[in-house]
Amino acid sequence: MKRHLVVVGNGMVGQRFVEAMRERDDEHYWAITVLSEESRRAYDRVALSSYFDGTPVEELDVVADGCYDAEHYALHLDESVDSIDRSGRTVTTSRGRVIGFDALVLATGSYPFVPPVPGSELPGCFVYRTLDDLDAIRAAAEDAVASTRGRRAGMVVGGGLLGLEAARALRLLGMSPHVVELAPRLMPLQVDDGGGALLRELIEKLDVTVHVGTSVKAIERDRGRMLATLADGTELDLDVVVFSAGVRPRDQLARDAGLDIGARGGIVVDDACRTSDQAIWAIGECACIGGRVYGLVAPGYTMAEVLADRLTGGESSFISADTSTKLKLLGVDVASFGDALAMTPGALEVTLNNPVDHSYAKLVLSDDATTLLGGVLVGDASKYLSLRPLVGRPLPADPVSMIAPSGGGGIGVGALPGDAQVCSCHAVTKEAICTAITRNGLTDVAAIKSCTKAGTGCGSCVPLLKTLLADSGVAVSNALCEHFDQTRAQLFDVVRSSGIATFTQLIQMHGRGRGCDTCKPVCASILASLEHGHILDGEQATLQDTNDHFLANIQKNGTYSVVPRIAAGEVTPEKLIILGEVARDFGLYTKITGGQRIDLLGARVEQLPAIWRRLVEAGFESGHAYGKALRTVKSCVGSTWCRYGVQDSVSLAIELELRYRGIRSPHKIKAGVSGCARECAEAQSKDIGVIATENGWNLYVGGNGGFRPRHADLLLTDVDTVTLIRTIDRFIMFYVRTADRLQRTASWVESLSDRDRDGLAYLRAVIVDDSLGIAADLDAAMNHHTEVYRDEWAEVLADPERLSRFVSFVNAPDTPDPSISFRSERGQPSPVLVSPPTLEVVR
Repeated sequence: MKRHLVVVGNGMVGQRFVEAMRERDDEHYWAITVLSEESRRAYDRVALSSYFDGTPVEELDVVADGCYDAEHYALHLDESVDSIDRSGRTVTTSRGRVIGFDALVLATGSYPFVPPVPGSELPGCFVYRTLDDLDAIRAAAEDAVASTRGRRAGMVVGGGLLGLEAARALRLLGMSPHVVELAPRLMPLQVDDGGGALLRELIEKLDVTVHVGTSVKAIERDRGRMLATLADGTELDLDVVVFSAGVRPRDQLARDAGLDIGARGGIVVDDACRTSDQAIWAIGECACIGGRVYGLVAPGYTMAEVLADRLTGGESSFISADTSTKLKLLGVDVASFGDALAMTPGALEVTLNNPVDHSYAKLVLSDDATTLLGGVLVGDASKYLSLRPLVGRPLPADPVSMIAPSGGGGIGVGALPGDAQVCSCHAVTKEAICTAITRNGLTDVAAIKSCTKAGTGCGSCVPLLKTLLADSGVAVSNALCEHFDQTRAQLFDVVRSSGIATFTQLIQMHGRGRGCDTCKPVCASILASLEHGHILDGEQATLQDTNDHFLANIQKNGTYSVVPRIAAGEVTPEKLIILGEVARDFGLYTKITGGQRIDLLGARVEQLPAIWRRLVEAGFESGHAYGKALRTVKSCVGSTWCRYGVQDSVSLAIELELRYRGIRSPHKIKAGVSGCARECAEAQSKDIGVIATENGWNLYVGGNGGFRPRHADLLLTDVDTVTLIRTIDRFIMFYVRTADRLQRTASWVESLSDRDRDGLAYLRAVIVDDSLGIAADLDAAMNHHTEVYRDEWAEVLADPERLSRFVSFVNAPDTPDPSISFRSERGQPSPVLVSPPTLEVVR
């Protein structure tokens, strides 16, 4: 006979429990009713701040498709539970309904703790917990900034994980945040004094003022503004106050029902998550298990899995919780794992404080220095994935080498034992993943996620999943990503042949899900290559990465570079003067590049349109330094000036650069034209290299400099200009159509090899001999590109909607980012950087 299970709460943990029941209850022994006081389905509170980055509410939704149905699983939103009748086994809801249960699961979560500060109830004071809270904060911040047409101040009470997220949110909303933390350091539960000091230094560089070791004494409101007085006497003039000083378990429903409550709150449960009533269970942040209430989602997920197993006949128990944390706070990587604060008696600490790289790393070892107990990473958390699974295990290498910048010390995935947890969210071990890969023939990360659940929680273990795939020796899928089974080349053919013009159409017809950071930019590039509208129009704009989104390269201090096209490096004195005047008027750093053009660096995003308007009016156009496109065609002065030149290299270089400008490709393309064999333009190190001969031109392809330099291969000799350009046309178009994502022409040419010939021979057969019969099509495609080319920046300047994107803060378009500052060096502006002290290693 079917039994009725009622779940109170539809947060992340409550939803995880429902999905765990769906996986285990194959016979539908339970009918499940979920009651949620919120008007939205479960959403990702861990990623709450991404809401201010523009992430739609729909993408924060964590409810699996098809989870709820009319027969077995029902979800009722905007309906809370007011009381529990334990003897009658019923709950009464806010809508007056009385619902019976055979088992009751309390997943009521927690509520924000607001310290008893006088004035905390005043208008302008908020908590940071739900999407509704974020909407209220946004409205208040926008009103404050708009009313003064300038940047205003906000205060966050609490310097823990959520407090720093709240500070980031205020900064995104155009406010200057203050963070007040009672403890002597930020994130006191996760990092030690050393890590906290570096974290404070890095965050204060981002225009966040930090006040530690103090508290808020009182908040007063006068004439629409607030004055906060701190315990140390500091007074802050504010517009918004956000309380993020921790959470408390929501246990009032259980208290009213007479269930046992922990000394510091929380519904007391045993290791099976059962309360003092045998028919009632509690999971997540409302539960007190082993005398402790956990405020992290990972322990809640473990409780959800344990309880689902118990209710379907299993015997799982909650043994311990992984409280490891890895996240990016205000752009700063922070991670802690195990006994991060060295609370174990006799624990030893190995610390590496590296101000040169602005990083801090600490390992906590057992008293005999043989076992890893925990650690802290600030600034660089790249070693977190390999260190966390080793907690409680013998050290595989010298501890200093394990955290040294150039180290590794044998702590790669190969050093992990089989029972080490790779995915702590779902307690999936290395052995379980490797077994699934081998037994089921898994060939990509998406398949591992589906089969084992690894990587479907916080996602931090995904890089390790890729490594395990490679180490397993199985054939790895060439699929673009988990949302598309096709390669980039196959998707290009799909779009070209079908006429699909948007990403939404493409993923609905040929993919699945909502897309990711891998497939969205690739599809944006494909659509741009096929001339499907301006890249900042409509849906296309949301697919672009940071550089393409603002048609400029972002620099390390958050400013952008302006790189106008100077074809073949030829420029008139008048245009040189314009560049100098623009650089002077906007305070930009100027540098002549190796590609024979001039970089103007240090532009704030809101300055870009004004800078480009001056340049476009002077006859300049985009140099596409920000995009995967043709960058430059470098040249020597050729036969026009040079006594050794045998052909006019400048004229050819200009013709090539203007012909191929703006064409979107899998990766950047660089070219060079030398007027003689002396090779002053270094053409043989380019994707496309041309060298003049007495009889015409030699064509080289597939070269590049960079991390792995490669000499270009000779494709044609002594050809005339018409043949040369036609062959380059075909080379570029064939590359655009068939190369993989982010594949340079060097590796692409090599990848074209087959059983009978190398890549160059195959390429020659296709684009010179027309072995595939596609030469005419490639020619037509390039001719079409040259006919429809329009300068992207000129089109932006002519369109108010496109121009509206170029602001640091959407709610304060005239407000510059105050975190950007410069100093003078050699008569030019230079980003303000912290002077690096010496490297310190403490054992």
